[in-house]
Amino acid sequence: MSRLAIILLGLLGMLALPQPLSAAEPPQNFAFHEAPVPVPEISFEDGAGQPKTLADLSGKVVLLNIWATWCVPCRKEMPTLDRLQAKLGGPGFEVIALSIDRGADVVKQFFAEIGIQHLALNIDTSGKAMFALGVVGLPTTLLIDAQGKEIGRLIGPAEWDSPEMVAFIRSHLPAN
Repeated sequence: MSRLAIILLGLLGMLALPQPLSAAEPPQNFAFHEAPVPVPEISFEDGAGQPKTLADLSGKVVLLNIWATWCVPCRKEMPTLDRLQAKLGGPGFEVIALSIDRGADVVKQFFAEIGIQHLALNIDTSGKAMFALGVVGLPTTLLIDAQGKEIGRLIGPAEWDSPEMVAFIRSHLPAN
């Protein structure tokens, strides 16, 4: 085989390798909206039973994860959401893990079992949020900008603390 053919085959092989995501590229299966869309107002309760809404988070970028303790993929991804909150959570960003379980006790027990330390307990026992947001499967995660508009969503589990995902989320945070 000629030297040129070997070089060309090598270059073609490199093109076939998966390329890492750029910071602004959505992860696989992330459905990006052409322009941010309004998010319906939803209400839920925190771990102490106090009412909350998405409007309470105005000015923050929010990663809203709709999940349940009986959902196996949800259970698997929850630690990655906890680590993402630990890494990026603060005045400009928050992960809201919104459980649709029937009561807070089962969620508290699950959080304790797997060592969730950075996520606040949020629950919608009515299930109304799921329907208002058009959630068709669990888990579903919405990325909401600081103006309260949905940038896009991912249906199914993800590794939210992977370097690519952290870079993607960071690319949507306001510059500090």
